[in-house]
Amino acid sequence: MGRAVTKKKAGAKKNAVAKKRVVDTAQPPVEEHTIKLGRPRTLKEYLGLAARGFAMGSADVVPGVSGGTIAFILGIYEELIMSIRAAARPPFWQALTRFRIPEALRSVNAGFLVAVGIGIVVAILSLAQGLEWLLTNQPVLLWSFFFGLVVASVVTVSHRVKQWTPPLWAATVAGAVAAYIIVGLVPVETPNDWWFLILSGAVAICAMILPGISGAFILVLLGKYQYVLGAVNDRDFVTISLVGIGAVVGLVSFAQVLGWLFKRFHDVTVAILIGLMIGSLRKIWPWKEVLASIPDSHGIPIPTQELNILPTLTVNGAFNMEILFAVGLAAVGFVLVFVMERVANRHA
Repeated sequence: MGRAVTKKKAGAKKNAVAKKRVVDTAQPPVEEHTIKLGRPRTLKEYLGLAARGFAMGSADVVPGVSGGTIAFILGIYEELIMSIRAAARPPFWQALTRFRIPEALRSVNAGFLVAVGIGIVVAILSLAQGLEWLLTNQPVLLWSFFFGLVVASVVTVSHRVKQWTPPLWAATVAGAVAAYIIVGLVPVETPNDWWFLILSGAVAICAMILPGISGAFILVLLGKYQYVLGAVNDRDFVTISLVGIGAVVGLVSFAQVLGWLFKRFHDVTVAILIGLMIGSLRKIWPWKEVLASIPDSHGIPIPTQELNILPTLTVNGAFNMEILFAVGLAAVGFVLVFVMERVANRHA
């Protein structure tokens, strides 16, 4: 009798385990990353996201500085990539085709994307003219600030790697060399055909979300910066649409790659991105000699080929005070990164 009861219990336990397995396999696969998309946030948190978007937009206005770098510093880079990536995933399209709009919006973390997007747009609209003036009239001081910003970001982001190993150092060096070469390239003559405009939009937007590489600068390299600006000013909606199509396709597609890399090879991916930021310092060095340039839509020259030089110590027999201001602004940018990181961690 005792054996029968034991057998019965064992059989029941076995059936329970089998049922659990069936239930488990019926569940949708869980993402391997730890970012929880679509989580509820307070108004204060959304305002904080908009502020971070504002910082990203401020950086995107300056050719040579990437908004991706700022997103990395502020701790929203991975969530940004995963949210964009979700737009091509089955849950979003399944909900959309069944007209379950709230569910579709949650699946792509719409609240997060809208808050960050609003901040970016507001920054571009409000700061574009001021930053353009600084870039034209006080380039050394502006680049000094961003130089300190990027150097500090390299330090802070490096803490996100749990343990540095020789392969990770190699990945960082590879990223740095790649960025160093890219930002030193000379623009080329390219066609204005529809397929190349789509390709240009896709490549530029991919660069824009990579820390250390500016999407605007990639358009310069592809010989399309002036052409696209002209299209915007002339209301050439065909050209704008083609570049926009490329940007959307490139953004969603590249986010798939970055999202996969973050899930499978997190530390290696972070190491490469750190390398990209280090290599971009070649472009952000404050003191330059312009070798070649092209005019923008307002006739203001946009440097296309530059040579980094050392600052002049004296001007008219007196010490060059610009050096002190430049070093001071670099220090401000450096400290600001640590302040932003502390604020970001406090509201994470």
